[in-house]
Amino acid sequence: MALFLLQRLAALVITLLVASLVVFLVMEVLPGDPASIMLGMNARPDTLAALREQMGLNEPAVTRYLTWIGGLVTGDLGTSVTYGVPVWELVRERLSLSLPLALLAILLSTVLAIPLGVLAAAKRGRATDVGVMGFTQLGIAVPNFWFAILLILLFAVHWQVLPAGGFAGWEEGVWPALQSLLLPAVALALPQAAILARVTRSSVLETLGEDYVRTARAKGLTRSAALWRHAVRNALIPVVTIMGLQFSFLLAGTIIIENVFYLPGLGRLIFQAIAQHDLIVVKDLVILLAAAVIVVNFVVDLLYAVLDPRLRGRSAP
Repeated sequence: MALFLLQRLAALVITLLVASLVVFLVMEVLPGDPASIMLGMNARPDTLAALREQMGLNEPAVTRYLTWIGGLVTGDLGTSVTYGVPVWELVRERLSLSLPLALLAILLSTVLAIPLGVLAAAKRGRATDVGVMGFTQLGIAVPNFWFAILLILLFAVHWQVLPAGGFAGWEEGVWPALQSLLLPAVALALPQAAILARVTRSSVLETLGEDYVRTARAKGLTRSAALWRHAVRNALIPVVTIMGLQFSFLLAGTIIIENVFYLPGLGRLIFQAIAQHDLIVVKDLVILLAAAVIVVNFVVDLLYAVLDPRLRGRSAP
């Protein structure tokens, strides 16, 4: 297990360094002059010079890269040109919304998808299976913003039990804040649940055909017991992989939903920073979100070892 963990940690560090180098090259080296991109071609020379000094663009690229990495490690992400505040304050403020929203959405998706996927696999070819697959096909085909509009019409306009948009803030209390996040979380969770349910069904069906499941049934274990004790647990590895990818998407890929519900999250911050050519914010957010994806994949690798102990003794591929 120790060797497995060290290999994954080494891969984590190397991947983070490569990602940071790619982001730095794309954002600061390849475009030419980032200051001209941010201020526009008609900017005054003295303004350009001041911004270059602020961003450290007069320093060599290697020095700028090392300074940026050092700032990331220590929590100094620089200052936003547009907002005039430290980038970390912007990230912390928006993360207090985006992280609970992503967690709530992935929780709802998992609670809905895994039982449906297992049920469809257990009832393969029957009406239940056809119904679940029809639901998942609908969930994949319909955009999440359409679900969002439908939820607003039903729960906010017609029944008036939940807010139509905005974020109450955690300072107003946990329940008002969760009420603000519930409809967006459901709108995000439904398409993700459809994908996860289909993956769960396929994985469970494949596992049910394994020899150890047939052996358990031959020894007298009931179909239900063999399904939950043996098939489901061994079928969870691809499911966990999809869940990790979905969580990474939900953390940053919610720009449309955040605009529909007028939520000040990370996705909206990225959109605003790109529109305002605030490359400092864009660069920091891209590497932070890339790091989140890499760390989530690292956690998924550790879950593999928990779900399948055979992986602990193997070398990393």
